[in-house]
Amino acid sequence: MMKRRLLYSVLLGAALWSCSTPKDITYLQGFDNGMSQQVQVPVRLTVQPDDKLSIVVTSRDPELAEIFNLPISNYRIGMSAANTAGYTSNDSRTATFTVDPDGNIDYPVLGKMQISGLSRAQVAEKIKQAIISSGLLKDPVVIVDFMNATVAVLGDVAHPGQYPIDRDEMTIFQALGKAGDLNITGMRENVLVVRRENGQEVAHRINLTDVADVMNSPVFYIRQNDVIYVEPNTTMKREANANGNTALTSSFWISVASVMTAIAVLVFK
Repeated sequence: MMKRRLLYSVLLGAALWSCSTPKDITYLQGFDNGMSQQVQVPVRLTVQPDDKLSIVVTSRDPELAEIFNLPISNYRIGMSAANTAGYTSNDSRTATFTVDPDGNIDYPVLGKMQISGLSRAQVAEKIKQAIISSGLLKDPVVIVDFMNATVAVLGDVAHPGQYPIDRDEMTIFQALGKAGDLNITGMRENVLVVRRENGQEVAHRINLTDVADVMNSPVFYIRQNDVIYVEPNTTMKREANANGNTALTSSFWISVASVMTAIAVLVFK
């Protein structure tokens, strides 16, 4: 009878071990229904060198507004005049403005404008006031959009890659969601975000399981060109090695449990 109890205890312990849920899996632990957590003031995307911006000016007088828009030439590099004959004025679109290393754009009629560090709304307002001051338009409407704002999500996630930032206030969870979320083996407690600040690459660590750490992190809101790296846990790292079948891997313990079960059946039958 004692032998049977011992066998049952061993098997039960193995089962409980294999079915346990580590505490480092759940996001925002302790953030229960009805609770609130103060978060950093949302930081909207601001213009950086090498950003590409779509800037469109409209007005009640579209012909006057058109001089403030930069159309794409129908001529395509490497194409002959005959090949470009199929393009008409209806094919023209508003071109993008590339911010130079000093944070400037060269805008039609208005000339060089310093816009680095400004939000979309601030850029639009600056251009609007400059157009009004020029006396050419009294009622301009300026729309500014980022064309190449992206975030790279790498490491132990479902779909690593580079993804567009489609809103001014994208959180790290929304960015990870675009990559299909972390794999179960991804380390949620030590996610790395690399961000360019003042000409240098700065590393930030964030614990996605700790609500206070997440909400107070400077990388809770993602900026363009951020790189998010999710490190695989120790077990995953070891299993990735050719000789990774060690005492710390799940495959090792499954093998041990199988052997123990077989021995127990032979001994106690």
